[in-house]
Amino acid sequence: MPTTSIEIGLPIALILIMTGVGLSLKPADFQRVYLQPKSFFIGAVCQLVLLPLLAMAVIVVTGLTGELAIGLFILALCPGGTTSNLYTYLAKGDVGLSVSLTAVVGFITPFSLPFLAAWAIGYYGQNGSLIEFPILKAWIQLIVVGVLPVLVGMAINARWPECAKAASPYISGFSIAVLLLVIVSICYKLGDKLIDYLVLAGPSVIILNLVSMIAGFLVAHTTLHCATRTRTITLEVGLQNGTLALLVTTGLLGNEVMSIAPSIYSLFMFVSAGLFTAWVIKGPSKFSSG
Repeated sequence: MPTTSIEIGLPIALILIMTGVGLSLKPADFQRVYLQPKSFFIGAVCQLVLLPLLAMAVIVVTGLTGELAIGLFILALCPGGTTSNLYTYLAKGDVGLSVSLTAVVGFITPFSLPFLAAWAIGYYGQNGSLIEFPILKAWIQLIVVGVLPVLVGMAINARWPECAKAASPYISGFSIAVLLLVIVSICYKLGDKLIDYLVLAGPSVIILNLVSMIAGFLVAHTTLHCATRTRTITLEVGLQNGTLALLVTTGLLGNEVMSIAPSIYSLFMFVSAGLFTAWVIKGPSKFSSG
């Protein structure tokens, strides 16, 4: 996939993903913030605060540096997507809570990600390489591709609910296909250096994914004492919107090396989420019951 196609394809894919989020949303979903404030607060803190802190800790422990570290941190700043909603449904979690977290955190991200990403570039950058992060451009683009499509999806769902329900699977399938094409393109562009980068970034990515899911599970299980909400928060913390991360690293910054960590994470999270879902459904009764 040429660079121009990536620059066009990624925003379109993300617009479709976020429209898909909107298609599953109703105004009542936002009321859950008030009806279940504790569950929502814990889930939001785990995603917006705990996950970036864990990413910083993993970067220190594994010795990840430079563009690879920046890419991993940017990935940790991204919200969950429709994938977390799907896995929550499969894991018999609280789908309403999952959708609410995806939507509200998704609305917050365009305001938090540009500034934190700019900080990460300044903090983890090395070798005198000057990488400028276009904060204003990033903010505008994230609003356009991350917030407005959700509102459009909600409007469609309110007016034509049956159409919204029928369209959701196709939108999810297309967005996943575009994500895979982008990852393949990044791998192709890196060429002979790909294996070296995979070896350097792979362990950090896997550790972050597993540690974040374990931490999310422990925090939710300890504070909420509810199996369905614990499963939901675990999946929300572990499943990130990799397409959004790639939009930043590849689309805005044009840096394939930064895209390595989000690419690996986007693939590995399906494995960890699948194993977790199978465990909570067939595992110990206290975790497989509501």
